[in-house]
Amino acid sequence: MTSKSGEGVLLALSGGVDSSVCAHLLKEQGLHVEAVVCEFSPAHRPAVEAARQTAKLLDIPLHVIECHQAFTQQVISYFAKSYLGGETPNPCVVCNPLVKFRAITEKADELGLRYTATGHYADVVEQDGRYMVKKAKFLPRDQSYMLYRLDQRQLQHLLLPLAQMSKDEVRALARELALPCADAPDSQEICFIPDGDYPRYIEEHYGQSVQGDFISPEGTPCGKHKGIIHYTVGQRKGLGIALGRPVFIRQIDPQTGNIYLAEAGQEFFSRLVLRDCVWQPFDELPRAMELEAKIRSQARPAAAAVSPLGNGRAEVLLREPQRAPAPGQSCVLYQGDVVCGGGFIETAE
Repeated sequence: MTSKSGEGVLLALSGGVDSSVCAHLLKEQGLHVEAVVCEFSPAHRPAVEAARQTAKLLDIPLHVIECHQAFTQQVISYFAKSYLGGETPNPCVVCNPLVKFRAITEKADELGLRYTATGHYADVVEQDGRYMVKKAKFLPRDQSYMLYRLDQRQLQHLLLPLAQMSKDEVRALARELALPCADAPDSQEICFIPDGDYPRYIEEHYGQSVQGDFISPEGTPCGKHKGIIHYTVGQRKGLGIALGRPVFIRQIDPQTGNIYLAEAGQEFFSRLVLRDCVWQPFDELPRAMELEAKIRSQARPAAAAVSPLGNGRAEVLLREPQRAPAPGQSCVLYQGDVVCGGGFIETAE
């Protein structure tokens, strides 16, 4: 590996334990480290203040980027429209390439810093002049799924110092360095909705969602629901209806507002159609390929035959049916430990 000593790196700093430990690891490599924090919305101001305190403690310059407009247009609007359209969005997957990494990469260029870095648990590898995300060594923390939409410019100079570390090792190093965030809990909520009540947020800012009936497995109405944004494909609990047997949500129809239920055991699907696909080893999927598919970040990879359909779409035939792939979620495709690409689930059957 080429020595990076003396080169400059712009680290995305949140004030949390992962990015704080990254700053130490990058300094150990002899890099000149500067930090950046993105203020995506008013809800992020506490994170900006935490980053300020951490940067001061670590004695590194901090740059603050205000991204309210881009974040609202590219992430919050997408998030709300996806739920209102009967889908289940993942805002981080969209934010990373369109807002966060774009802003960080552009800021690094502006500052004349060669590299960027984040505290994600993943790695980046180069092959035949193309850059690809690789799974972290410690698979329980692997975040490669969240980075599958990054483009070549964002990947080319990206450093991910936690690629070989477990969370326990990161916390232990933070304690050794006497960082105040060493035992801080991981953030779990939707970052721009601190209380996690996304239906209320969507209805306050984007209007009421379509209401309608639950439709029983037999095809008859069996009760009203609260609005489609309160539900997701695969959901079994909290439906508020009693049919005397377990059921789950199989389909949400945003046109009629009806939510179709199915018997437990019928929630496994073997064919997916993906839209808005992106690829890291190549610009377009060149041919049918045998890959592994993950329909959720922490799902077990499943062998799949993947074929191009044109217009940014692809067909995924799962060798082992997967439980309740939800439209709007991402299906990420791997070749071994390396991200090949992926897209948003359009249909499942």
